[in-house]
Amino acid sequence: EVQLVESGGGLVQAGGSLRLSCAASGFTFDDYVIGWFRQDPGKVREPLTCISTSDARTYYENSVKGRFTISSDNAKNTVYLQMHSLKPEDTAVYYCAADDQRRGIGVRCSLPFDYWGQGTQVTVSS
Repeated sequence: EVQLVESGGGLVQAGGSLRLSCAASGFTFDDYVIGWFRQDPGKVREPLTCISTSDARTYYENSVKGRFTISSDNAKNTVYLQMHSLKPEDTAVYYCAADDQRRGIGVRCSLPFDYWGQGTQVTVSS
């Protein structure tokens, strides 16, 4: 059974930092691109950053470039999202997702993705 379990969300003040974790199981970790997305109520789910676990290529949306860092620990089947300089507008439910992109070129960081976690809430207070 495929599982993606996010953790590390919480309440933080503006300017603060958080590190989210995404623990994966049930599939061959190195074959997949793992991405972080977020969603506000009533809004579409937006991509933030993705990583190819086979070669560590990454992609970042402009909205998080320079503030967020994605990394992968293949020995632990875990992907991390380190977030710095958080802003109130970063408040959302954060999801990790996995997608088999072995037939593609580069790292695609857009919907659809194959598997999703349940999400973790990040709230940034002003």
